[in-house]
Amino acid sequence: MIKVLIWGVGGKMGGNVLDGLSAFDGIQAVGGVDRFADPAKFDVPVFASGKDVNIDADVIIDFSRPDALEEILEYALSRNTGIMLATTGYSPEQQKAIDEASEKIPVFQSSNMSLGVNLLIELCRKAADFLGANYEIEIIEQHHDQKVDSPSGTAISIANAINEEFDNSKEFVYGRHDKNCRRTKEEIGIHAVRGGTIVGKHDVMFIGKDEVITIAHEAQSRAVFAQGAIRAAIFISSKKNGKYNMRDLLA
Repeated sequence: MIKVLIWGVGGKMGGNVLDGLSAFDGIQAVGGVDRFADPAKFDVPVFASGKDVNIDADVIIDFSRPDALEEILEYALSRNTGIMLATTGYSPEQQKAIDEASEKIPVFQSSNMSLGVNLLIELCRKAADFLGANYEIEIIEQHHDQKVDSPSGTAISIANAINEEFDNSKEFVYGRHDKNCRRTKEEIGIHAVRGGTIVGKHDVMFIGKDEVITIAHEAQSRAVFAQGAIRAAIFISSKKNGKYNMRDLLA
């Protein structure tokens, strides 16, 4: 039985992971970490911080916030526990710490756990390769009004994937609110919308002369991200160390 510790168990995504585990065989939650959660409302032990955790786990599923990373890495490295990171908005220094940790433990990191979103990313790679430099590219991402980071980690992942097809020659331009000049062919525009209860929507527009091709994905429930996270946790539970992502899981 794979034992899972859910970081951010009191949040919307943490709750979806906890509920979603019942649909999978051979894996179960043994606890959670959340400084804001009421432990009495859970069927598993919930701790206020990583330093309070007194149980062992095989894998951490993290849907918390970037400021929890230090505690997560400290726990995981001290107990040789794999990590499934779905949190976004890490600083370059934090990302370096994640990469260094992957040399000792298995680390699965993805900005979006939806299988559909990762299919969208692959389709965007193919579109960029096929359409080439004659088409201008704009990415519009939409999320609920409680999302902290902007633009979304998924939008950045999409932009990075497209940019790889152009040998990373494109410049990312965010919103254009401070620009007073015409768009150049070397840009990828990235725009963020926040409001209401939008779970997550990404539109990638390839804009050419007299036509627009849009590749889009909309998540209608957080359950799709929870299912992907659980599958990722199962995937790395048998790994010794290394850095993994959704492309590895899909392969």
